[in-house]
Amino acid sequence: MKRILSFCITIIALQYTLFAQICGCTDPLATNYNSMAVTNDGSCQYAATTIAPTQSYLLDNILNGTSGMFFWNGNYWTYNDHDDLHLYAIDSTSGNIIDSIAIAEGGNYDTEEISQDMDYLYFGDFGNGYGTRTDLHILKISKESLETQNIIIDTIFFSYADQTDFSYASTNTDYDCEAFIVTEDSIYLFTKQWITKATACYALSKSPGHHLVHQRGVLDVNGLITGATYIPDKQLVVLCGYNDLLSPFVFLLYDYPSDNFFAGNKRKININIPRHQVEAIATSNALQYYITNEYFQYSIVTTQPKLQILDLSPYLSHYLETSLLGISNYGFLKPKIFPNPFSDCLYIIPYETCLGTTYSLYTLTGKLLQTGMITTKKIPIQGSRLAKGSYILTIEGENGTFSFPVWKQ
Repeated sequence: MKRILSFCITIIALQYTLFAQICGCTDPLATNYNSMAVTNDGSCQYAATTIAPTQSYLLDNILNGTSGMFFWNGNYWTYNDHDDLHLYAIDSTSGNIIDSIAIAEGGNYDTEEISQDMDYLYFGDFGNGYGTRTDLHILKISKESLETQNIIIDTIFFSYADQTDFSYASTNTDYDCEAFIVTEDSIYLFTKQWITKATACYALSKSPGHHLVHQRGVLDVNGLITGATYIPDKQLVVLCGYNDLLSPFVFLLYDYPSDNFFAGNKRKININIPRHQVEAIATSNALQYYITNEYFQYSIVTTQPKLQILDLSPYLSHYLETSLLGISNYGFLKPKIFPNPFSDCLYIIPYETCLGTTYSLYTLTGKLLQTGMITTKKIPIQGSRLAKGSYILTIEGENGTFSFPVWKQ
């Protein structure tokens, strides 16, 4: 009997081990999703996707050089990339300046990004479009000292371990940088590579002093990375940038192991606002993202600085809700959708707690197909009009959003 029990346990353990080792694309939104995979190997591929901002606001001319943005103390704050020594709070419903904080004199040669942790703001004065700078640095400023205007500034200097040529090369260098994030113990730079149109990640200490940074990986983005925002408890980084034609995009990095940002899901989403030099990105809820662009003029083309809002919930809701610390919370168990796959209609249980909420059905590229209100357990999806394939159903109420991958058979 003991031998039989031992044999059964061994077989179960072996089956579990074999199952646990199945690697592949674990994102249902991907075109190569593998429903049997339990370990994400970073191989997910996605359909080409273009979205438009849901809102757009002109910014004051004072913000012609807006280049970094972050969410702090209930407001979105931005900073100009040259000369100006003020932080500006922006009204997220109008784009108007509603507050400002003076930064102590310390110079602003080319500050291209601002990031933060719990206690400090980090100002990245590391713009290097000519490839000649040997004074690349980040100012580390205590948030408390900013609020009391008894400002304390430390400086983190760095140089790239693999840069050996510092000769003048206008917009012809791979050692420019306009984006970085701050984690609990490190700073991670994402370069703006003018030659290769990729971005390289470098790790940097948060301690003041002089540091040599080493490359940790390269991602082909087919463009120029200009901003980054980080949601640490969701393993999510969103980069922004634009291509040679000034067509902007965001790049989603999520479900990656530890701090290996390029080893998880990597999805590029184009933004349908041509001739916008997007420079900064920030979020307060991991679903709606705010971007700003600089004033731009070339020949007869002029683009004013703007604050624009992107709704990325169709692309991130499912991941955020299935991660350990999902953001959606109605105060009850997540509802279930059935049948899935479906043919004509979908049902929801428990439906009582979803009454009066809004449902929306999207394609995998983010195109809205249907929307309406839930009044019974039957969701009035017009299944007979849908082609066979994968879709995203979202249910949104006062307290959050649920997202479900659904399949039409």
